[in-house]
Amino acid sequence: MRDLIGCPVIIGGGIAGLMIALHLAPEPVVVLSKAPLGAEASSAWSQGGVAAAIGADDGPELHCTDTHAAGNGMVDEEAARRITAAAPAVIDELVRRGVRFDQAADGTLLLGREAAHSRRRIVHATGDGTGREIMRALVAAVRATPSITVHEGVEARRLIVSDNTVAGVLAAGPAGPMLLPTGRVVIATGGVGGLYLHTTNPRGCFGQGLALAARAGAALADLEFVQFHPTALATSRAARGEPLPLISEAVRGEGAVLVDERGDRFMAGTPGAELAPRDVVARAIWRHLAEGHDVFLDARDALGAGFAKRFPGIAAICADAGIDPARQLIPVRPAAHYHMGGIAVDAAGRSTVSGLWACGEVARTGLHGANRLASNSLLEAAACARWVAESVADATSGLVRPPSSVSLPPAPDASQIRPILSRAAGVLRQADELSDAASVLLPLACSGGAAADPAAVGLMIAIAALHRRESRGAHFRSDFPQTEASLARPVAWHFDDALRAARDITPSLLPLARKA
Repeated sequence: MRDLIGCPVIIGGGIAGLMIALHLAPEPVVVLSKAPLGAEASSAWSQGGVAAAIGADDGPELHCTDTHAAGNGMVDEEAARRITAAAPAVIDELVRRGVRFDQAADGTLLLGREAAHSRRRIVHATGDGTGREIMRALVAAVRATPSITVHEGVEARRLIVSDNTVAGVLAAGPAGPMLLPTGRVVIATGGVGGLYLHTTNPRGCFGQGLALAARAGAALADLEFVQFHPTALATSRAARGEPLPLISEAVRGEGAVLVDERGDRFMAGTPGAELAPRDVVARAIWRHLAEGHDVFLDARDALGAGFAKRFPGIAAICADAGIDPARQLIPVRPAAHYHMGGIAVDAAGRSTVSGLWACGEVARTGLHGANRLASNSLLEAAACARWVAESVADATSGLVRPPSSVSLPPAPDASQIRPILSRAAGVLRQADELSDAASVLLPLACSGGAAADPAAVGLMIAIAALHRRESRGAHFRSDFPQTEASLARPVAWHFDDALRAARDITPSLLPLARKA
């Protein structure tokens, strides 16, 4: 470990983190992964593909236009142009690193279509196992790279910061507390789905990277924009509180439709129908369920006996639930899936804290706006990884001496937070429920207990949602259902800002909050 003092530390073992480590080679780098590589990363669970304008009828400009349309006025123009332009090169790079994308008989890449894309531009692997295949290749590459030291089973608990400059990482591993002195840290920890009762994410993805950055003093932006995937498999797993298997949007892209228990195709009259933007589809399903209906995905006519060949992973998931999608309807419901907000970063992934970068879902680059375009997430992680690595490599590694003794926070536990955030900051939101949630989350976030970090992230989401008094993209306020043109701008929050806003709601909790 002494030889690694001052080396860049990457927190997170998904696609973003591993690609940054590979780009930094041969510079020594440390990767912290709280689970074995690939075991609990959202990247490996991704059924969707990588969006890239490589078709003869397509181009980066059209991809950028579709990204803007899905983002509901909140997409950063420069970020969208830069990332969509990089997409073809990203596909080439992943192929060079050993990713086996699906090909036609003539060797060209097969392209699928997903919601709100105007062209077929989604590159998949094994039909519905793109994330798993990319992770297989990247994990193998990382294992074979001597300059990358991977610590598995190690969880970052705090960033050590002095004068707004990173000085180290405090982590917990099998051997106990670990203090890694470094002036360069990259957070690549994924999203916040684990803060919700129903999610397609691993339970461990509850915003730990956001908590690390927030408590280090970094700005976070657009936290209210949480995307709910419309079609998670609605089985008994939901009642048990387990992550829900995803029925990929690509199934609807191949012609599957949404119906209720009567067989009515209730989205037929909606512009785009089943391929409308995700927020539109999620709200339609949510409301239909609230009216007492059951909702199903019907792939019998569109795919029938070919379902298992086209989507082998999803067919296996359905089979485990006793469903044959070639002959039966697939029960579905919305579930927390992706966070468009995150750590506010510039084009190089730099946060507002010196020596701290972010990449992947945990970062807010501006690409996704208020409603992520399908399959832009893996693209963002892979494209931005190169630029983050270049920035980290160019940065001076002036090492600030961390304190010799730092208290290790307890292992985080989000179980108390899930029902609170699910009720208040779900598919539909309104002021009273968001205010009530903030009142409950404030003392938890300040407690120093196991719920503190998940509560801190939940509090910041609730406060951001409360202050955006409009409906836009994935953020829908039933008490402010209109979109306000004047609010089409990102809003950044520091943790102290959220605490002050929450104290304004709950003044009786002021003494406790001051201790945070």
